[in-house]
Amino acid sequence: MRRRDREITGFDEIVAIMEKCDVCRIALNDNGYPYILPLNFGMAVKNGVVELYFHGAMEGTKYDLIEKDNRAGFEMDCGHRLTAENADKSCTWTMKYASAVGRGHIEILDDDEKYDALCFLMKHYYQGEISFSEAVMAKTKVFKLVVEQMTGKIH
Repeated sequence: MRRRDREITGFDEIVAIMEKCDVCRIALNDNGYPYILPLNFGMAVKNGVVELYFHGAMEGTKYDLIEKDNRAGFEMDCGHRLTAENADKSCTWTMKYASAVGRGHIEILDDDEKYDALCFLMKHYYQGEISFSEAVMAKTKVFKLVVEQMTGKIH
């Protein structure tokens, strides 16, 4: 990271940023090109490892790419605010933000793991009671990105 003064190295601090974000972008390998998807997500920390949970239709390009190469990158950001020390001079404008970037591997979850993963996903956006229709769950594919490396940045 070029700007070490903006780097966040503490695990808990990075997780706190991730908890504030509402979209996670994952990047998959598409024959040497990045295939980037913005996705809603849920998150859990298990034994010091972050797991990001996602859901979608039962088939599609992302699953074809994951089957070929389950490595993925991710990025999420939040707290965007345009600020200026001197609004009369354009070079003093800057964007405040916090972000987390990393990589890991994706695992498609089996039916026994879907419910808990969907609960993590919903808990990220909604704090009330949740229930899922078994018919809808049967038509939903759920996968997780097990984070192997991550960094944080704040400005």
